[in-house]
Amino acid sequence: MGYPMAGHLSKAGFQVSVYNRTQKKADDWLTQYQGIAATSPAQAVVDADIVFACVGQDDDVREVCYGETGALDAMASGSILVDHTTASAALAREINAACHARQLGFIDAPVSGGQQGAEHGRLTVMCGGDGSIFDKARPVIESFAQTVKLMGPAGNGQLCKMVNQICIAGIVEGLAEGLHFASQAGLDAEQVIEVISKGAAQSWQMENRHQTMLAGDYEHGFAVDWMRKDLGMVLSEARANGAQIPVTALVDQFYADIQAQGGGRWDTSSLLTRLSGKKPGS
Repeated sequence: MGYPMAGHLSKAGFQVSVYNRTQKKADDWLTQYQGIAATSPAQAVVDADIVFACVGQDDDVREVCYGETGALDAMASGSILVDHTTASAALAREINAACHARQLGFIDAPVSGGQQGAEHGRLTVMCGGDGSIFDKARPVIESFAQTVKLMGPAGNGQLCKMVNQICIAGIVEGLAEGLHFASQAGLDAEQVIEVISKGAAQSWQMENRHQTMLAGDYEHGFAVDWMRKDLGMVLSEARANGAQIPVTALVDQFYADIQAQGGGRWDTSSLLTRLSGKKPGS
C-alpha cells in the first residue's frame, strides 16, 4: 500500500524520502519515482514536514516510531506524523501522546480501498486528531485519496475503520451465500447479478468481486490474514464498549476456516470457498 501512496506524493511534486524494512522495496520504488531511500526511519524523517507510516500491526508502528533509529525523536518540532496503518485505537492514543510530548502533530488515518485504490489514488481515509493538524495534512493526503474525513480526536480514525471492516465482513459473506444459493438453485449467477445489482442488493463488493469469485480467483484484494487481524481488534473493542456484533464474530470464524484451508493470503471474497468447496483455480 505504501509503495503506490508514496509514488503519488512524488508525482504530485513533493520531495519524498522513503524507508522500508525490506531495502529492496525502497530500491525498486526509486526505479519508478523521484525521491531518496533512507536506511532507517530516523534518517527518512529528517527535515520532513509530514511523515507517513503504513505498516502492518501495532508493534510494527512502535518499531518505526520509537528507539534510536525511530522516527519520533528525529522529527522536527511542529512536524506531523500521519499513520495509515490499520491499528488499535489504543495505539493511536498512545502515539498521539508521544507526539504531543515532543511537540509533534499526529493523525491516525487508516485507509479503505485496497491495493487498487492505492494505485489509482482513490483511497478513503478516516482520520482522528486535532482539527488544525488535520487541516495541514489534508491537502497532502489528497494526493492519493478521493475522500479524507476527520472523525474526531485521536483514535477515532481507527474506530471508523473498524466500522468499515464490520460492514465489509457482512456484505462479503452475504454475497458469497447469494452466489452459492444461485448455483445450487440452477440459476445463471451472472444473470442474477445483472438483475439484482440494479436494485437494493447492489454493493461495491458485488460490482467488483462477483466475477472473480465465480472464477475462483482470489488474488485481487485484501488478504484473509489481514482481515482477521482487523476483526480481532474490532471484537476486542466491542467487548470493551459493549457493542453487539454477532455477525462479525461469526464471519471472523469463517475466515479462520479459510486460513485452515491454506487460504490466509487469498482475498476476503474467498468466503465462497467454504460453501462451494472449490479452491482457487478448481
